Amino acid sequence: MSVGLIALLDDIAALAKVAAASLDDIGAQTLKAGAKAAGVVIDDAAVTPRYVVGFAAARELPIVGRIALGSLKNKLLFLLPGALALSLLAPWAITPLLMLGGAYLCFEGAEKVIEAIFPHHGMMVSKSPGLAEDDRTLEDQKIASAIQTDFILSAEIMAITLATVPEASFIGQAAVLAAVGISITVLVYGAVALIVKADDAGVAMAQTGSAPLRALGRGIVLGMPYLLKVLAIVGTAAMVWVGGGIILHGLEEYGLGGMAHALHAASDAAAAAMPAIGGAAAWFVTALGSGLLGLVLGAALVPVVEKLILPAWRRLRPGAKGVPQG
Repeated sequence: MSVGLIALLDDIAALAKVAAASLDDIGAQTLKAGAKAAGVVIDDAAVTPRYVVGFAAARELPIVGRIALGSLKNKLLFLLPGALALSLLAPWAITPLLMLGGAYLCFEGAEKVIEAIFPHHGMMVSKSPGLAEDDRTLEDQKIASAIQTDFILSAEIMAITLATVPEASFIGQAAVLAAVGISITVLVYGAVALIVKADDAGVAMAQTGSAPLRALGRGIVLGMPYLLKVLAIVGTAAMVWVGGGIILHGLEEYGLGGMAHALHAASDAAAAAMPAIGGAAAWFVTALGSGLLGLVLGAALVPVVEKLILPAWRRLRPGAKGVPQG
């Protein structure tokens, strides 16, 4: 074998190693970004099943599929190019936009808490876009509403992802954004499909099979309403926790790190006080502090939205009854 061929093979092997390392790096960055966006992902999974409620069982999976396709279009056709353009042309805008999204999450979470404590609080959102003439029109309206809500949540996911990989190359950022967008969409809507069809599976199990299977099927059917309630609670908690954390991190970026430092000190103290579960204790204190900040900020934003933003929205769109909400 000639020396030149050996050198060429060595170069190919070196390039292969670099490519493999790059793929590993993209995979690691994707996991990191996905973890950062976990709270929004939980909210997305908790919100979506309500758009399927009330339809025939045969239409549930097609509806979930159409929403999932719309979500992919949101992320890959609109938000990914927008995020990359922002990274190239106005990277300084990423933090304020991220904080704006965090404030939205805080507001939405607080509004849900207020609605739970004071039902019919008089807030805002028209739950359906209007009266449908037939089932097909109603289905289209629900799907459009779900995709609109998904766009807001997806924008926050992509912004969090972009903020997680600021030092990556343009290609690396594009790869991570695409990987996060696709994987989260599959995860969320796969979970939603399982949730909305679980009761049907439970009914089938309750009608056939052995006694243990029938008992399990009945348990699934009886437990699904409670699972949906738990998902709603977890989704609300995730919104205020993630939103508050984003605000804290953004304040740190602008040199206002007092609250973040105090929370970090509290989490360190909790970890030291409970060394057996130090990591979990530190995480809990951090999440609790971020959540409390998010709840307070969101509650403060509710009257601002009611008195200022919502009336302005109605003046701009006379036919609108509310603003989009998750």
